[in-house]
Amino acid sequence: MCEAAPSLPFAVCKEPPARIRSIIWLSRATRWSGQQGAYGTTFKETLTLRVVHVRGLHLLASASLNVAPQAPGLPRSVPVLELTEGLGAGCGNGRRVLTVRRNLNDGVGRMPRSIQPAGGSPMGDIVFPVGFTARLLCNSEYPQPGLKPQTTALKILGEQPKKEKEAGTTPAKDEEEVFLPSALPPGLGSRALERKDSEWSLGESPATEDQDKQTANSQLSTLLVEKPQSGTVKVGENITFIAKVQAEDLLRKPTIKWFKGKWMDLASKAGKHLQLKETFERHSRVYTFEMQIIKAKENFAGNYRCEVTYKDKFDSSSFDLEVLESTGTTPNIDIRSAFKRSGEGQDDAGELDFSGLLKRREVKQQEEVPEVDVWELLKNAKPSEYEKIAFQYGITDLRGMLKRLKRMRRVEKKSAAFARILDPAYQVDKGGRVRFVVELADPKLEVKWYKNGQEIRPSTKYIFEHKGCERIMFINNCLLTDDSEYYVTAGDEKCSTELFVREPPVLVTKQLEDLNAYCGERVELECEVSEDDANVKWFKNGEEIVPGPKSRYRIKVEGKKHILIIEGATKADAAEYSVMTTGGQSSAKLSVGLKPLKVLTPLTDQTVKLGNEICLKCEISENIPGKWTKNGLPVQESDRLKIVHKGRIHKLVIANSLVEDEGDYVFAPDAYSITLPAKVHVIDPPKINLDGLDADNTVTVIAGNKLRLEIPISGEPPPKALWSRADKAIMEGGRIRAESYPDSSTLVIDVAEKDDSGVYHINLKNEAGEAHAAIKIKVVDIPDPPVAPSVTDVGDDWCIMNWDPPAYDGGSPILGYFIERKKKQSSRWMRLNFDLCKETTFEPKKMIEGVAYEVRIFAVNAIGISKPSMPSRPFVPLAVTSPPTLLAVDSVTDTTVTMKWRPPDQIGAAGLDGYVLEYCYEGSDNWIKANKELIDKTKFTITDLPTDARIFVRVKAMNKAGASEPKYYSQPILVKQIIEPPKIRIPRHLKQTYIRRVGEAVNLVIPFQGKPKPELTWKKDGAEIDKNQINIRNSETDTIIFIRKAERSHSGKYDLQVKVEKFMETASIDIQIIDRPGPPQVVKIEDVWGENVALSWAPPKDDGNAAITGYTIQKADKKSMEWFTVIEHYHRTSATISELVIGNEYYFRVFAENMCGLSEDATMTKESAVIAKDGKIYKNPVYEDFDFTEAPMFTQPLVNTYAVAGYNATLNCSVRGNPKPKITWMKNKVVIVDDPRYRMFSNQGVCTLEIRKPSPYDGGTYSCKAVNDLGTVEIECKLEVKVIYQGVNTPGQPVFLEGQQQS
Repeated sequence: MCEAAPSLPFAVCKEPPARIRSIIWLSRATRWSGQQGAYGTTFKETLTLRVVHVRGLHLLASASLNVAPQAPGLPRSVPVLELTEGLGAGCGNGRRVLTVRRNLNDGVGRMPRSIQPAGGSPMGDIVFPVGFTARLLCNSEYPQPGLKPQTTALKILGEQPKKEKEAGTTPAKDEEEVFLPSALPPGLGSRALERKDSEWSLGESPATEDQDKQTANSQLSTLLVEKPQSGTVKVGENITFIAKVQAEDLLRKPTIKWFKGKWMDLASKAGKHLQLKETFERHSRVYTFEMQIIKAKENFAGNYRCEVTYKDKFDSSSFDLEVLESTGTTPNIDIRSAFKRSGEGQDDAGELDFSGLLKRREVKQQEEVPEVDVWELLKNAKPSEYEKIAFQYGITDLRGMLKRLKRMRRVEKKSAAFARILDPAYQVDKGGRVRFVVELADPKLEVKWYKNGQEIRPSTKYIFEHKGCERIMFINNCLLTDDSEYYVTAGDEKCSTELFVREPPVLVTKQLEDLNAYCGERVELECEVSEDDANVKWFKNGEEIVPGPKSRYRIKVEGKKHILIIEGATKADAAEYSVMTTGGQSSAKLSVGLKPLKVLTPLTDQTVKLGNEICLKCEISENIPGKWTKNGLPVQESDRLKIVHKGRIHKLVIANSLVEDEGDYVFAPDAYSITLPAKVHVIDPPKINLDGLDADNTVTVIAGNKLRLEIPISGEPPPKALWSRADKAIMEGGRIRAESYPDSSTLVIDVAEKDDSGVYHINLKNEAGEAHAAIKIKVVDIPDPPVAPSVTDVGDDWCIMNWDPPAYDGGSPILGYFIERKKKQSSRWMRLNFDLCKETTFEPKKMIEGVAYEVRIFAVNAIGISKPSMPSRPFVPLAVTSPPTLLAVDSVTDTTVTMKWRPPDQIGAAGLDGYVLEYCYEGSDNWIKANKELIDKTKFTITDLPTDARIFVRVKAMNKAGASEPKYYSQPILVKQIIEPPKIRIPRHLKQTYIRRVGEAVNLVIPFQGKPKPELTWKKDGAEIDKNQINIRNSETDTIIFIRKAERSHSGKYDLQVKVEKFMETASIDIQIIDRPGPPQVVKIEDVWGENVALSWAPPKDDGNAAITGYTIQKADKKSMEWFTVIEHYHRTSATISELVIGNEYYFRVFAENMCGLSEDATMTKESAVIAKDGKIYKNPVYEDFDFTEAPMFTQPLVNTYAVAGYNATLNCSVRGNPKPKITWMKNKVVIVDDPRYRMFSNQGVCTLEIRKPSPYDGGTYSCKAVNDLGTVEIECKLEVKVIYQGVNTPGQPVFLEGQQQS
């Protein structure tokens, strides 16, 4: 389906899907060239952009750019890549441009460099449909410190159809926006692009405002329980999309809208190709909305959206429809019809898609006309004749047609060897696997693969597969050396591609840490990165650190670890140091100050023999100079007197001591106020030189090694040395022996053992005196393994473990511990800490809740690591719940306190077993459990409390993991009944007269307040209420007055009194029960003249307990006695009736009316009014009245009926009779009265009994009885109720629903 355009470096596909499917960056690679420019090295960058399904075209393009360094002093520039719409450089007015702007750097944090195109259009020409442009903004690949990344977006905007532009509307359907980063993160491919309505995004792309609102709304409320799913359908087939809404919390039906794209509401498109349905299931209370597309067309493909709203709730879901072509041949498209404007007089006008030129139109059967080559006519015609030709052949968009001509592509000759060639480019991450596929036209052809012109042979790296006509090559473990050009040959033809291997960015996995150091110390700043031997740059206050032979800075690399070493730190080294990689950065501050000075070896008073050397020596903690004084005067160097400063050691050496050398010597370090004094007395006693030992004369040796401790000695004559341990002399010979030399004495231990540790003494003695020294020998070894650790506390993914130090530390202090963990069922131990744990407690994390684990410990000293301890007892991480919330006081009495709370916000996998409520008295810390067993409810009453006590209350949530953190009530609670004065809250509608009709129910709820429980008293018109007629129900918070059937005697003033101890509150309610009024008392004919009659009457005696609102007057001709209303809602008691027929005789009657309606009876005039004619008086003949009375008779009887349980059933019959009979329904001879399960109707003699949702117990014999003054008649039938068969035998034959089987 795709053809390669010979003039373009990409393939163009002719399939015209209606929407963009995906946009993918295939690769990005940077290669260095050997050219040297004026300002640095030029490198080449290759960008490949693939756009799939852009309005029916498959696009693939690549470009190579030469990138040169930025010239000094020039402004920063950005590269510009242009994707040109058209057939080449001469595309004319049809040109559309895709602009790519991006900043690049060399990957090590330097300034971005400008990119200059190699020449001409850098990416060739890309064909877009008319009216579409695209714009791409890219991020900086390697951001500098403090530089915010730019927005990355690819936006494709649609031009308005011409007809809609003229109408002044802007359809948003064709406006589609796609966001994507400049380079995909590792592991993400084209499937990482997600579709959101008409937007595609990857990563953290900037969202539009509407998108944010929609996302916020969908988070606040979710209505859809089942969302429509994307689907595929072939042309001419049907497809249905279903959305379901849970209506359990909804009071009315939600509003649903179906859209195509962003704006097209499909409700107006319902017809032969689109049907919208909705159903409601009462049992599950679920609304089901369906959108059915009938006989789908190709232009129906695209993105659809379903939006559901209910009051302030909103939810939406997007889905895609893909329409596949049928297996038949594609109909030819009339080129002229493609340029005619759509919508007027066509069958497809107003359908689902407004794609314009890109949608395929059905070819309509038209009369055959001679083929005319319009293109040839235009080519040979003059430009002045273009409009004439367009008018003659019905071309309404001549300009678009001319543009279309310029974008026509030549069809490339199809390959004879390859049915499908390689893609133009492939991309793979370093270490990944890539797959090359070609399809041969002839499977017998021999295929060879080449890399940079060299044939590739099968190996573990290169794997070849044959599947039918497909030839596949896999490249495993791709390296940067695999970034190259590949091609495959079949016969005499070949096809090539390019593979781009992308190296993932180097990340900083361990950040730099702030460090405090002292002057003269060695400082090491350490970080770790994600790759071994990665390129890392160090900066000091933003300036790059360049190590060199004369630099004080040294950079050390150990695999992933990078260390910046500063020898002999000074105050000038205090700064902010940062490290930068291609994928991240880290910074830390270094502070350098003076270190507190410590005297490691003070000056000692000396007694030397005349002529011997005087050596005054001291050692301080810092390598700083100092000054020597003798008897308060500075010491001057000479040939005999030397001042030595070596590191931290300071010496005053006097050769050939004299008597004048005796005195008080003082050493004072510079910059410090400390002084080190010593007195020198010149004699010649023996001396032991321990300068090579530590300050405490300790010598450490590792067990199993040989120790040879040589101690310099002096004295004249040479003293005799004697070594001893624990008062036991050490002789020459044996494993522990002493060796004597003229100027030293040596202690030798051949194989050091643990028991050799101790204090060894050396004694020197000569004629001048004696010398003694004690040397501590410490034999060290690896420590013993610690005891098995104990797990003291566990959480959802963590635990706290403790252990004791090992019994033997190996003679060297324990430096720390290593901790390992494993699952109980596994044998693989995993190290939890790579830095030593200094404490004897540790908190392992990131464990799986509910899985059993074991832990063990290694002890570490300066010698090495001990053997592992025994594993701990297995433990299972389980999390306690969060504390309960909203603890509050519900009520307080003299002996009880009732508390209430809300469940915890977070409940882990261990669930929630119940609650424990505790309290303690004020001034005490002894918490007492209020409930002996766990309670499930969130309310509990603490009983048996002393009155006037103050208590604190807390509640804990319990589960298998234990108790949660307690929730405390904020203040002490006084155990004492709180007297709350009563207060009656009369509802607003009861503050005026409450009116009800006779027979209606009266149910009034009057809330009140008051503690303790108030006493309530009801009175009517000052008297006690008859509880047999009026029901009064009282609770702690309200009182209810209920009258089942109101009567007029219930009218009156009702007084409510609420009393709490000495406090009292009263309220009154006026209830008025009304009924229809009686008829007027007397109706008289006052006068008759011409066509008029004057009437008067007296008001009724009974006004129905409501004011008379008017009267209704009716007249009747004596001949027919049919009554007709003359006046309605008349307010006076006299009226004049006019426009009467001359010669007729009339009777009149009057109805009284109040707010309940007309009176049941009317008062009629006793005499008639004759409207006399002028002249001879006509005497009416006398006729006997016809007797219309008739006893009741059923004209349609009841019939036996079967009903299904749960579905309403009706019984029908018809009756006639005069006077109108009274109808009574009975079941099993029992009259049905006031039963809500039954409804009785009577209309024009048709009597109906409706039984609501009958059950088998509603079956029986039903009868209908009609009674009037002339007789009684009764008819009956049988009703049998059957149930749906569910395995339980019920009366009657079971009824099986559709889909059920009989057993």
